[in-house]
Amino acid sequence: MPLPPAPTQRATLFSQSSVSTAPRTQGGNAKQGKSSISDTPANTAPPSLNGAPKAIQVETKRSDKKVRGIESQPNETAVHLEASTSKSTKAVPARNSKSKKAGPTKLFVLDTNVLMHDPMCLFRFEEHDVFLPMIVLEELDGHKKGMTEVARNARQTSRSLDALAAQGADISQGLSLAGTGHVDASGKLFFQTQTLDANLPSSLPQGKADNQILGVVQALGQKYAPREVVLVSKDINMRVKARALGLAAEDYQNDKVLEDGDLLYAGVLPLPMDFWSRHGKAVESWQQGSHTFYRISGPIVPSLLINQFVYFESPGEPSLYARVTEIRGKTAVLRTLKDFTHLKNAVWGVTTRNREQNFAMNLLSDPEVDFVTLAGTAGTGKTLMALAAGLTQVLDDRRYTEIIMTRATVSVGEDIGFLPGTEEEKMGPWMGALDDNLEFLAKGDGGNAGEWGRAATTELIRSRIKIKSMNFMRGRTFMNKYVIIDEAQNLTPKQMKTLITRAGPGTKIVCMGNLAQIDTPYLTEGSSGLTYAVDRFKGWAHGGHITLARGERSRLADFASEVL
Repeated sequence: MPLPPAPTQRATLFSQSSVSTAPRTQGGNAKQGKSSISDTPANTAPPSLNGAPKAIQVETKRSDKKVRGIESQPNETAVHLEASTSKSTKAVPARNSKSKKAGPTKLFVLDTNVLMHDPMCLFRFEEHDVFLPMIVLEELDGHKKGMTEVARNARQTSRSLDALAAQGADISQGLSLAGTGHVDASGKLFFQTQTLDANLPSSLPQGKADNQILGVVQALGQKYAPREVVLVSKDINMRVKARALGLAAEDYQNDKVLEDGDLLYAGVLPLPMDFWSRHGKAVESWQQGSHTFYRISGPIVPSLLINQFVYFESPGEPSLYARVTEIRGKTAVLRTLKDFTHLKNAVWGVTTRNREQNFAMNLLSDPEVDFVTLAGTAGTGKTLMALAAGLTQVLDDRRYTEIIMTRATVSVGEDIGFLPGTEEEKMGPWMGALDDNLEFLAKGDGGNAGEWGRAATTELIRSRIKIKSMNFMRGRTFMNKYVIIDEAQNLTPKQMKTLITRAGPGTKIVCMGNLAQIDTPYLTEGSSGLTYAVDRFKGWAHGGHITLARGERSRLADFASEVL
């Protein structure tokens, strides 16, 4: 598809002086002359609003071509003024206009936990303004010490506030959020610079920080009525109290990748029942090695993604299990899979038991796939398949030098305190799943060699598996390693990025987790690092995802997963 031609001219930004000093006619329009936009009639616009300079964003028609000017300057707040009756010039929305709504802007009052959850939240409110009560700054100062994620976020927020305050503008008039380069944030940041009177119920303790913030929200709502003032907090009880007082309150939603966990990319697409009848005549097929390739076209192609698995199962018609390897225009190429359910294709003595496990094993065994994510409930075989594929490629194929395994050390119950020993010994209690699966794999491989053979096999496997803590991952680079990240649902998106970017040449990373078992505070299915990675990597030529649907641990575990 050819790209549209570049615009021949560009609309520039009215400076404050060019707007205020331009000669005006009785009708209010500036006379044509030398100005920021040459030879173009300009509309009347007030030089300032509330005493602060403004940037005007216009779209100009010239020779039937639209020229859009989008600029932002420090210490200037971009506002989109509705143009007057002139037909040649009209106001246009910003670049992310699809997410902006017409109407008055809101004033969002941020709770401290929002700033400590996402340090960049100040710049996520688009054209709306942000207000920080003084008690929020006090709480930030109290949480800035330490090496925890919360302390790091508090320090990052403080640095962002310092950069905004260093612009030199009058704080009482608000600081432009676009002044530090975040052009999508066209609103202002306001600090509480004076005492606000609020009439909270006497049953609420006046000294508590949450109640002070509620008082600020109530006072702002009365001061700026009818403008909407909204409290943004991650604290559920805080939002409940606010609504009980008749105040608008919302959760911070910008960190969520998906609103509904059921919309998560599954990596599998069933073909329609009429697939062969509608696409059979136009399908091209050829053989290459042990795989058969199909080139298809039709209405199903736009819904496909690279490395997505498709299957067709219907009685009386041939079944198809394939993976999308190429999408070009209106055609897609499917490649049949290796059948790991058959004993001759067993991986370290392990055969797959259902369709999704077979899809997952194809991803784990493919050297062209560098990043694999596996999601599923307990007992679906995630850890066993990842370990079996890793041992085969490390010990048999010599594709990787060793297996590195790590996980988030988040307790289900109370913490058991400090643990003695080396890094690997400290991680031992967290690696019970590894020990259970290694016992099964070693038993299957050395079963005919007696007790000595099993002991030797276990020692060989242990020598090629390293257990590492996530706390010491910064700055490392893994080369030719097979990295397994277990319990990835407990990672934040930032922690997930830190781990994935450790990959060097020839390294494969496997992330596994169960989104129904999140133990980290403030994380949900929509904001988990595993959900974040699945959504961002879908469609990448060297990454793949499978949601395992059926448990294979035991009939007891399967029944318990359904009824408990």
